[in-house]
Amino acid sequence: MKTHQGSCHCGAIKVELRDDPADTAECNCSLCRRIGALWHHCSPTLVTVTGEATGYVQGDRTLTTWHCATCGIVTHWTALDDPTYDRMAVNLRLFDEVLWQDLPRRKIDGASF
Repeated sequence: MKTHQGSCHCGAIKVELRDDPADTAECNCSLCRRIGALWHHCSPTLVTVTGEATGYVQGDRTLTTWHCATCGIVTHWTALDDPTYDRMAVNLRLFDEVLWQDLPRRKIDGASF
């Protein structure tokens, strides 16, 4: 398994991913379709985020979406509703496109929840 390095646009937030994504997820919920993220779901133990991220909690209060306070780029989300939930998602667009460009895209119908 290789370690992948990514960052927000200005570089204030760095993300290290110790996982090789097998696919990427595209969600059509009201937030994700505006963000345009390609999500990689994994255990938080496989990710290190450094820098000052700002959280946003949307209406259903199930997750916190994190973004850079300087450039605004969304970096990842973490579960809010269940602290034992061993899953988060990292925005693969933070990484070199070689990592994600050929991955299968899994569609998530978040708009129907």
